[in-house]
Amino acid sequence: MTDRITVAYGDGIGPEIMKATMRVLDAAGADLEYDIITVGKPVYLSGVTSGISDDSWATLRKNGVFLKAPITTPQGGGYKSLNVTIRKTLGLFANIRPCKAYAPYVHSHFPTMDLVVVRENEEDLYAGIEHRQTNEVVQSLKLISKSGSERICRYAFEYARANKRKRVTCMTKDNIMKLTDGTFHATFDRIAAEYPDIENDHYIIDIGSARLADSPQNFDVIVTLNLYGDIVSDITAQVAGSVGLCGSSNIGKDFAMFEAIHGSAPDIAGKGIANPSGLINGACMMLNHLGKGDIAQKIQNALLCTIENGIHTGDIYSEETSSRRVNTQEFTDALIERLGNKPKQLVPFANNPDAKPIVIEDPKVKQQTKALVGTDLYLDWSGNDSKELGDKIKAASTDALPLRLITNRGIQVYPNVHAEITTTDHWRCRFKSSDESSVSTKDVAELITSITDAGLEIIKMDNLYTFDGERGYSLCQGE
Repeated sequence: MTDRITVAYGDGIGPEIMKATMRVLDAAGADLEYDIITVGKPVYLSGVTSGISDDSWATLRKNGVFLKAPITTPQGGGYKSLNVTIRKTLGLFANIRPCKAYAPYVHSHFPTMDLVVVRENEEDLYAGIEHRQTNEVVQSLKLISKSGSERICRYAFEYARANKRKRVTCMTKDNIMKLTDGTFHATFDRIAAEYPDIENDHYIIDIGSARLADSPQNFDVIVTLNLYGDIVSDITAQVAGSVGLCGSSNIGKDFAMFEAIHGSAPDIAGKGIANPSGLINGACMMLNHLGKGDIAQKIQNALLCTIENGIHTGDIYSEETSSRRVNTQEFTDALIERLGNKPKQLVPFANNPDAKPIVIEDPKVKQQTKALVGTDLYLDWSGNDSKELGDKIKAASTDALPLRLITNRGIQVYPNVHAEITTTDHWRCRFKSSDESSVSTKDVAELITSITDAGLEIIKMDNLYTFDGERGYSLCQGE
């Protein structure tokens, strides 16, 4: 069956490795038709600030499957990442990054590692919502939803079950970010209870990353938030042997995108020496998605044969394990020559004829009773005497919403004043009713008017809510 897919050659090394990948697909009999679009750097520089034209969006939506080479987001100018834009616009909530060692033919201290990182792909700090609020302070908003957390955690367990994996490990930083990462961890625990046939555990992201770097062979499937997933998948790829070997899929309900995990590597662009293996592996994930698992198996086994025969690009070349150092085209030629062969030492890829696409239904989030109990007002104030500021704000607060405390960079500086604390010009002032009962938006408006009339500049406001009586905001350090 012929499938029509969308292809973007990208920039940097993108055109070189995409040409190699398409040669392999055609030689293997993938039976694909291609619609070529231009995205990324040349589109940015033409004045399209999103990096993609309306015509290209139409092509992506028509075909539903996108094979993309690396692209560059120009520095400066406020350009947003096109990768993130595509993932979020097309609802590609799951980023799947398999990573295994090819030892002894590609050097790795962990010859038995074989794991998969399942990365949440739409939320977290990658929302890219940032503001400069004062002369000193900028902020970035971390957004985590219950529905987004449930989708990715359920996908991880369904992936483990479909691929006969035994354990799913969650990684968060919920000892510090108790609401955002705490929501993700709590969702993981709830979903894990529905899969008693699969083991589960949790690590704080810092020690989890350290253990990944030290003992990756002890992990199976890892599910984590967007930023952490980006970092740990590069760690695992590097300790396996090379970031250049790993592909990834971006899966949503109606669309899918496939790519290498590495970037556009402009430092070696045009030299013809890039390793196309990552994009080839990404293309094989695409073939599996299209129901062409037999073709994917043929290509990946030929790739293993090429590596096993010591035919290596410069990024994995070693005098101890390589027989020949080759460029991009020579590597591709060698892989095509080996189509139909299986490796003798490395474990061959085997197609699962019973594999079915993983379908995740949209989660239903229970509605809770929401009550307004206070507000945090953020001020731009250039003084450094927190008592002076606190006394001034206290005098301007209202009966309905008296001042509870002031923090600077998250630490309480009023009413408990600590002279040792270094402060900036960004002050958070927390106001709550005396008995912590609910208040109205009118009460908040009156407070804002009073603070403004006192000559203070409010730069931001976050209301404080409870949900079914449970606090929906974090306590301050020192509160």
